[in-house]
Amino acid sequence: MAETSSNRIVITVLGKNRPGIVAAVTRVLGEEGVDIRDITQSIIDDIFTMTMLADIAESALDFHALSDALAETGKEIGVEVSLQREDVFNFMYRL
Repeated sequence: MAETSSNRIVITVLGKNRPGIVAAVTRVLGEEGVDIRDITQSIIDDIFTMTMLADIAESALDFHALSDALAETGKEIGVEVSLQREDVFNFMYRL
């Protein structure tokens, strides 16, 4: 399937820093065939933030099932994980 903006998602992760956050989130994405296109993270004091741009065209899960899987993983590791479609994200944050 060709990459289109409707296949691209923005994933955000926020929480208290601890080892294993990146590994846990990217493990789910890898297992479900999600292609990470860009990733950035920062830690300010003890607050961890990560934003990823990913493509779900080849994913075994649809957007909602992937969102649920990542939210569950987030609960297990004590962070909040949210997903938005890239086109919705761009619309919400356009200047």
